Amino acid sequence: MLARTRTLAIVGIDATAVDVEVDIHRGLPAFTLVGLPDAAVREARERVRAALVNSGFEFPLQRITASLAPADLRKAGPGFDLAIAAAVMVAGGQLEGAALERWWLP
Repeated sequence: MLARTRTLAIVGIDATAVDVEVDIHRGLPAFTLVGLPDAAVREARERVRAALVNSGFEFPLQRITASLAPADLRKAGPGFDLAIAAAVMVAGGQLEGAALERWWLP
C-alpha cells in the first residue's frame, strides 16, 4: 500500500516542501530510503522502527520503500522522522490516511 505525507526541509533560510511516500509490499523485510538522504536521514530507519515498537504499534516485517521528493534536493538531519513514521503507519494500515492529507508534519 502507498501512503503520502508532507513535510518541510530547511535549505539555507528557506523551507522547501518535501513529499514523503512510503510503499509497503511483500518481500524480505527491508527498509530503503531514496531521494538523496544524508547519513542522519538514513539512520531514520532505526529511529522510526524503535519509535513505533516502543509506542505499542507494529512495525511491518515487509519490504518498505520510503521516497523523499524532490529527489534532487539533499535531505539532511533527523527532521523527517515524524513524516516517515506517519507514512509507515498509514501504509501498514495502523493509521487512517485521510487524517494526514491536510497536515504538514514538522
